[in-house]
Order: sequence, then structure tokens, then C-alpha cells
Amino acid sequence: MEKPVITQAMINAYDEYTHLTLDRRSFMDKLTKLAGSATAAAAIAPLLAANKAAAEVVAENDDRLSGQDITYPGSGGDMKGYLVQPKNASGKLGAVIVIHENRGLNPHIRDVARRMALEGFVALAPDFLSPQGGTPENEDQAREMFGKLDAATTVANGEATVVYLSKLEAANGNVGAIGFCWGGGAVNNLAVKSPELKAGVAYYGAQPPAMDVPNIKAALLLHYAGLDDRINAGIDAYKKALEENGKKFQIYVYEGANHAFNNDTSAARYDKAAADLAWGRTVEFLKQNLA
Repeated sequence: MEKPVITQAMINAYDEYTHLTLDRRSFMDKLTKLAGSATAAAAIAPLLAANKAAAEVVAENDDRLSGQDITYPGSGGDMKGYLVQPKNASGKLGAVIVIHENRGLNPHIRDVARRMALEGFVALAPDFLSPQGGTPENEDQAREMFGKLDAATTVANGEATVVYLSKLEAANGNVGAIGFCWGGGAVNNLAVKSPELKAGVAYYGAQPPAMDVPNIKAALLLHYAGLDDRINAGIDAYKKALEENGKKFQIYVYEGANHAFNNDTSAARYDKAAADLAWGRTVEFLKQNLA
């Protein structure tokens, strides 16, 4: 069987389904029209979605790392998270919060945390759905839960995560954050609220209001996908506010890449060249700012 042809219109429809108002039935109806048949749509849908079976790049039992599921104090209750660090570090390390997409703390984000730890950081991937009991197995259910999150509580839990990491024995007190999609927006919001955050890396994340930018203390690295019109609409205003307020930041736009280009579990949207380039820039940036 020939590999299905995936068009930009199909990718845009999936983005509308995962981030805006399109429900699954409406998405599949739209995809069927775009693909020409229900059979073709059924073959294409899994290529647009994330594949949990492809999530592991760094094995959970990698003997270079020490990882564990933890519970730590949030702003008004316990937070769940996945903490991972190199086993044989020669000294204290910078700490990085790894913030998930709008699917919650899933195997892919746990894997990204391990990748970050292998770069020489203490990495903590919090579950920001902890106030609702934690990330469910069903991704559609997880997306619905994100709509019920209280924004102020979410940021406060991010601030509590910064405090927790800054006091870990293995960490050097300098805390940064990296986030993807929903998590990219969460990084921007955390930078506004937390003066203790040293560095923030937002992958295709929604921008904060320009009036909040003066509060930012962290250095920022902002990655955007060239084809991501929805998120990119806010770049110019954010850049202007950052410049006018003398903030330390870098912006990169990866032409030809789609929203979620870093997620290597999504065959249709993953862009290896853009992902590798952005990751290299991210690691260098965090090492410079969290040493």
C-alpha cells in the first residue's frame, strides 16, 4: 500500500482539532473530505497524531541516568512529576523544568526530560494536570482537562516548581524551563511571574500580553515554526515589547516547519532538521544561562 499523501490542509485541520474548537468527529469528517475517502482518512489520522510507541529515544532504564516519579509541593497541593539526572555528575548542575504539550505528562515528554538530563542538567517534567488527579491515558480526555485548568494556579505551580528545583542537593540553584506548544506558552507565562527563573525556552508557545513583558527577568530563547500562522501572529508584538524593555532574548523561525516540529512521535509534523537545530541552540543557551 502506498504511503498516504498528507497535505498542509490536513495538518492545519489537526491543529484546529488539538488546539481550537474542532471535535474529533468534525475533524474526521473534515479529514475525510480532504483525503477523498473515509479509508484514506483512517490511514492518515494516526500519522498526524502522536505515536506513543515511538516516544522512547533514551531508554527509561538508561544506566547513565537516575529517574523517578516524585511528588513535591505545589502552590496549593501536591504536584506530580518525573525527575531525572545524570548518575555521575562531577558537581552541581543547572536545573531545567520540562513542560509538556496539551496532552499532559506523557511518554514523549518523559523521554525529552531524559534527553535533557543527558545534556548535563537535572530535569523535572511536572504534570500540570496534577490538580485534577494527573494526566489520563486518553489524550482527548487530557485535552478536555486543560480547558478546566485555572491559569493563576498553573503559573503558581510553575513558580513552586522553580523553588523546589532551586533547593535540590544535586542542583546549583539556577533554574530554567523549556516547554512545547501549551508548555511553550507556560514558559512565557512563568517568565512573567517568576523573577527567580534564569532562562526560558519556548517552542511554538503563545505569547504573554505586551504589558506583562516588563516583569520578565529570564533570558529567553523562542522557537517558532514557519507554517504556524496561529502562534506566529503574536511574534511581532512580543518581539517589540521585548526590545522596548531591554530584555535578553533570541527568536528563531524555522521556515517550512509545522507547529510541533520537535515532536518526533508525530510522523507528519516532525521536522528532523529543524528539531536538531533548535535542540542544539537550546542546549547551548541553557548551559550559558544556568552554569
